[in-house]
Amino acid sequence: MTSIAGLPDFLVYLGTGAGLTGLYLVVYTLATAHNELALIRRDVTAASVSLGGSLLGFTLPLAVAIYNARSVLDCLVWGLVALVVQVGVYWLVRLVLPDLSRRIEDDRIAAALLLGAASLAGGVLNAASMTY
Repeated sequence: MTSIAGLPDFLVYLGTGAGLTGLYLVVYTLATAHNELALIRRDVTAASVSLGGSLLGFTLPLAVAIYNARSVLDCLVWGLVALVVQVGVYWLVRLVLPDLSRRIEDDRIAAALLLGAASLAGGVLNAASMTY
């Protein structure tokens, strides 16, 4: 029985992480000027690349937040910080490429790769900052 003693905590943190990830996807897709899911349904690779990079950029610091959390509330707070940072990364890339959404809608991979890489870089820095 001791091998599954941590199962309740595992389930709580897994549920918290899944909930935060779902919230992130809703907030992020509302924050962008293009509809990622509609574009992905139309097989627009650029939308998938940019959203995938963003999702990785969010879940990396979320994983660190779960690992370092002293409580579920602590995890929630740092998960929300990760969410804000990722939305901020999107807006920073939009400053560099004001027509970012049009480029993604047009399936231009260069813009999607830039956004995905910036999102991942933001996530790595965010995660490292959470290891204080």
